[in-house]
Amino acid sequence: MRQIGVPHPRLPLPSAGGEDDMAEFLAWLGEAIPMVAALGIREMRRDGDRLSWQLSLTPSLNDKGTGFGGALTAQTTLLGWCWTTLWLRRRGLARDVVVAEATQRFLAPVTGDYRLTCEPEAETGPEALAGRLAQRGKGRIALVQRLWCGDTLCLEARGDYAVLPAG
Repeated sequence: MRQIGVPHPRLPLPSAGGEDDMAEFLAWLGEAIPMVAALGIREMRRDGDRLSWQLSLTPSLNDKGTGFGGALTAQTTLLGWCWTTLWLRRRGLARDVVVAEATQRFLAPVTGDYRLTCEPEAETGPEALAGRLAQRGKGRIALVQRLWCGDTLCLEARGDYAVLPAG
């Protein structure tokens, strides 16, 4: 049982140059952040610099029978945190990540199961983050999350994620 003020143990880093098992990472995430179990995440996948989730709408329904904006916003924020954390882990770094700033634009109602994607806002974002970490021991990256219900873009979000100094 999680306790307030007590950090959850980190998931061991993958072997050198290795990839995280997405199912294992998602299981750990559900233990570390209890609300994850209620988000309806069915699958987590990485393809190059894009991380995506497949989600069920049912846990995030609002009073109108569509996606509840607060739940969708939490999901976009968490997906960006996951992107940054997994990026660090692939480089053998176990570091704390926090969202520094986040915005959302709701474009259409979410009326069925959906997918969320997350990728760097700029193609050079990961390289720039790696440089700042090497020089200063900390850094930020801007990520964009998009929520798709079928072929319809329903939500676009942007977040700045800060990697804190080791220590």
